[in-house]
Amino acid sequence: MKKQMWIIASVAVVIVIGTYLFASKAGKDEPGTVSASNIRKLVEDISTGKETPESASINAKELIVTDQDKKTTTYVLPENEFFLSIAPYVDQTHPCAIHSLTGCQGEMSNKEFSVTIHDSQGNTFMKDDVIKSGANGFMDFWVPRDRTYLIRIVRDGKVAETQLSTYENDNTCITTMQLS
Repeated sequence: MKKQMWIIASVAVVIVIGTYLFASKAGKDEPGTVSASNIRKLVEDISTGKETPESASINAKELIVTDQDKKTTTYVLPENEFFLSIAPYVDQTHPCAIHSLTGCQGEMSNKEFSVTIHDSQGNTFMKDDVIKSGANGFMDFWVPRDRTYLIRIVRDGKVAETQLSTYENDNTCITTMQLS
């Protein structure tokens, strides 16, 4: 009788723990399998300070997030989208290749810019769209991968124009667009 009670209690504990573990993972994506819209939302939330990990960086292939407990999670970026973060400047900039969502700071925080983006095939992605930089001085864009773009940024009559590409080894942090 004691043995049967012990078995029943053990089974009950296993069921309770299994139910808890299953329920705690419900609705959560495993690292590397987050949908494209969820990756974009996570990047936006970190950029705007709604999420505050210890650190977060984004290269051409991955978003790498380290939380307050020093646990690092790597998310694979959408295969057909490329992330660009651009900080136009007048006087001050910093060299950068891989954008730090938690560390990079541009000169022109919370400013409006007119942005035009065309690809080398003549497709227009933005035409004189008014975009406001974030508190970090950067404007974030998701554009198709494996293309070359002409990007033009205008503010107060000053213009910055550059050609950028979105191939596998290209930079995600653009700090070279001086308005003049």
